[in-house]
Amino acid sequence: MSGKRVLTDRANALPALAEAFREHGFEGASLSMLSKATGLGKGSLYNFFPGGKAEMMEAVLADIDAWFARAIFAALEQASDPASSITAMFADVTAYFESGGRVCLVGWLGLGSSGDLFAVSIRRYFTRWISALARCLETGRLPSALAMRLAEETVAGIQGAIVLARALGENAAFVRIVRRLEATLLDAVARRGHPSDAILA
Repeated sequence: MSGKRVLTDRANALPALAEAFREHGFEGASLSMLSKATGLGKGSLYNFFPGGKAEMMEAVLADIDAWFARAIFAALEQASDPASSITAMFADVTAYFESGGRVCLVGWLGLGSSGDLFAVSIRRYFTRWISALARCLETGRLPSALAMRLAEETVAGIQGAIVLARALGENAAFVRIVRRLEATLLDAVARRGHPSDAILA
């Protein structure tokens, strides 16, 4: 099998692996489950991922990180119009997480006992998201300390909204929360660093 074919088949397997890990968790996803999800035999999986399940998860995390870097992080970091970039971020995040119906694999992994195995990838994902959003807010003339605080609260709020929507079985809860988060950021940018008392409380 050519190296190009291996890389292509490996890349094609990542979405199915990601969904299997979302459904069963890292510990709970057996090789049989992963094989069934991808339609690949166990031998093929090991051919594509010699490091086994841990390498599969690392590849999935890298794929998620690459998507967020392309679709969200870079746009925030290079924003010339903070309000438009913030609106686009929330639209992309809502679509990606299916309005709260899709688990954030990175966040879920960070809460589990296997989180330590992937701590570097998890930390990099959240650190860049917060940093990129803070930079966007600073472009909107918010003081750096306020920009960082709002960025941290926003990313934490999105993660919490996913958990709550899943717990309640109500995607509308996710939508309500992210809309409030979006309104808070847009209000802060509109006020050029002088958000309402409710934001500062």
